[in-house]
Amino acid sequence: MSTATIAPAAPVLDLDARLALVDAAMSVRLAEAAVAFEVNTAHLPGADPIPHIAEILPHQPAAAPSPYRTPLADLLHRARLRIEIDGWCRDAAFDEAGAVCPIQAIRVEARGDRDLAHDACVTLLDAIQDNFADAETIPSWNRQQTNVRPVLAAFDRATHRANARNR
Repeated sequence: MSTATIAPAAPVLDLDARLALVDAAMSVRLAEAAVAFEVNTAHLPGADPIPHIAEILPHQPAAAPSPYRTPLADLLHRARLRIEIDGWCRDAAFDEAGAVCPIQAIRVEARGDRDLAHDACVTLLDAIQDNFADAETIPSWNRQQTNVRPVLAAFDRATHRANARNR
């Protein structure tokens, strides 16, 4: 009769323990790669030592405080900045690169305040119609533009109008 032995079950590691093991393994591999780099470049007279690379997290540039104190003017100002930073989208609300159309910029910057977003769109359309009387909607006017300059100018006019009306 043969006797079977049962191997003890492997301990179950939680996420922190597994991450610590991977971190330790990666540290060893990086140290080995650093040594290999130093050995392979020791004969090069201009080879710099391995630079220390600090972990840099991507971040948005700190936005300057808005010069406008009224909610509507501030929203229009932020929406204009969003188009400048993220890019302008002509034929859709947004594209895969992150560019946005004027209405999408307003919606994003309104942060869920639908009434304020609606008021901003109305004010923007009024500013557009000052120079383009045949513009029926913001999207139809936006599709007719060939570059971002008229869009930014319309935001500027709308922002100044909202500020002048103390809105």
